[in-house]
Amino acid sequence: MSLQPGDALTSHNFGLQIDGVMVEYLQEVSGLTMEQDVIEYQQVSADGKPVVKKMPGTKKAGECTVTRGMTQSSAFSEWINKSIAGDMGSARKNATIMMMDYQNNPVKRYNMRNAWCSKVETSGVKAGDAAALTEQVTIVFEELVIE
Repeated sequence: MSLQPGDALTSHNFGLQIDGVMVEYLQEVSGLTMEQDVIEYQQVSADGKPVVKKMPGTKKAGECTVTRGMTQSSAFSEWINKSIAGDMGSARKNATIMMMDYQNNPVKRYNMRNAWCSKVETSGVKAGDAAALTEQVTIVFEELVIE
């Protein structure tokens, strides 16, 4: 690994895999969130003093947004279409956001279980504009495992 003690990962070196296949032309990953409820439990100790405890509650499902260049990638488009059509047997996939070191070796993985697309938004088009077309895709998932 090319990272030395104290080195941080860089934000520009990442990848997204869907069912083990690397997605090409990814521009950005944002809003990767997963949370759980917090249960606050209050009681009185044997000597009459109030005691407050916080415990983990129910996990909530998470989501993230990826921005990619609008390409002819049929695999990603098929996944979006299956999700939007409600074909959940085919749409639920395992996806991984990988953070890589300077030599493109995966160093940290965010594994999203049972992920599918819930929203697609394309960039605006304008006559005379000289910009790349992009798609923002919101990916929802049921569980996040960080390695």
